[in-house]
Amino acid sequence: MFRIKYLREKQGLTQTELSKILNISQSTLAKYENESRKPDISMVDKLAKHFNVSVNYIIGNVAYPNSPEMYPYKEKAINEPKDLKKFLDQTEIMFDGEIYNLTPEEKEMVMQSLKVAFYAAKRANKRKKDALKK
Repeated sequence: MFRIKYLREKQGLTQTELSKILNISQSTLAKYENESRKPDISMVDKLAKHFNVSVNYIIGNVAYPNSPEMYPYKEKAINEPKDLKKFLDQTEIMFDGEIYNLTPEEKEMVMQSLKVAFYAAKRANKRKKDALKK
């Protein structure tokens, strides 16, 4: 659940106005808002910066715009997997055949994105286990 439309309307912007600010087409923004198309991480970051909220708020993982937590409840702290940390510390990263040199901010974005995916999978698995117990 993305909060793009809510934030746009809260600022009193039209789709056309926001799409110009973001340098995307109005139809792309409309697809983001009705969730028939998902924005990539750089667009989510751009939206978060424009609206001055966290990325996690944009994507619906926290209840409050600038909540530092990934979810509104506390999870046990997870240690970053050593292989993931090692992967992100490399000077070059290859993805989909392209070589990238990530900045520390981009590395942090990748790590946070993977944590979001990890927690979502963990919650889904817990729900499945709970359903099987019933």
